[in-house]
Amino acid sequence: MNPLIRLFRSKIYTALTLLLILMLVGVVGYKFISGYTWVDALYMTVITMTTVGFGEVVPLDDQAKVFTIFLILASVVIVGYAISIITEYILSKNDVEELKHKKMQKQIDSFNNHVVICGYGRNGKQAARKLMAHNKAFVVIEKDKEVEDKLRADNVPYVIGNANEDEVLLIAGVDRASNFISALPNDADNLFVVLSARQMNKNINIISRASQESSYNKLKLAGANNVILPDMIGGDHMASLVVVPGLMEFIDNLSIVGEANINIEEISVEKLYKSKLPKTIKDLDLRKRTGCNIIGYKNSNGVYTVNPEAEMVLEPNSKIIVLGRPEQINELNSIFDIEIEIP
Repeated sequence: MNPLIRLFRSKIYTALTLLLILMLVGVVGYKFISGYTWVDALYMTVITMTTVGFGEVVPLDDQAKVFTIFLILASVVIVGYAISIITEYILSKNDVEELKHKKMQKQIDSFNNHVVICGYGRNGKQAARKLMAHNKAFVVIEKDKEVEDKLRADNVPYVIGNANEDEVLLIAGVDRASNFISALPNDADNLFVVLSARQMNKNINIISRASQESSYNKLKLAGANNVILPDMIGGDHMASLVVVPGLMEFIDNLSIVGEANINIEEISVEKLYKSKLPKTIKDLDLRKRTGCNIIGYKNSNGVYTVNPEAEMVLEPNSKIIVLGRPEQINELNSIFDIEIEIP
């Protein structure tokens, strides 16, 4: 809990305690000084504390009048204090929420080469979970304000707003992001958002979700680098479990669910050595040094080679894909101080 909120709550408890004590003193005083019944004593105490101006139950004698004077003076101080504390607490809650948003926006403004995720539904949430497992900076754009509590609970940086608005995209830092994931449920919305993102950042890598196969080419033309059809992938995966169940089970075990299960990584060759002289896969000797195997190579033109030869020369701006057990991947990261990337 925020320290400021905790402070105000303690003050509220103090104010309520003082009000209760004052009311008890008033009830007991009227009961024994003026001989009122308990109900009449409570009534006199309440109208005196609230200064509503109603008449007395019975005329007061001098002793009761002096008691009433002190009760009124004490009530003005204590009730006034309680009202001011409660009002300040209500206002402070709004201020704290505003401070939280400002702090989060400051964090988002510090991001560079991060990932922007549009939509926090099933696909968006899954993408955020995987990026979080890889310690990859990302921001979620969500227009449904009811999802805000879920975003906070998941400790996810977010922007509440419509991703169709350029201002919202800029607040999320699309212009300086490296990747953009559009996971909105409507294909038309994804199309519009992809167009806007591509216009703002010509170099950004855009991945979009699509519900209909007919939207695939449209999203590609709009500027998406990759278009994912979840329903098609799901159906293909289920069929593969029938055709080649053992192979699919093995591939599922390679899926990166959390840090403890990292089995595969994509690494830029620039992170492996600083020498300007080209090296081969054999020169890296990753198998001996870390236990990891190089199972793929992506050259500077984006062409993949599966199971590359040991004598393959590593070009600048190329990447290798390594496979290993979690402890071997961790060893690789520690040796080369690599930030985990998603293949």
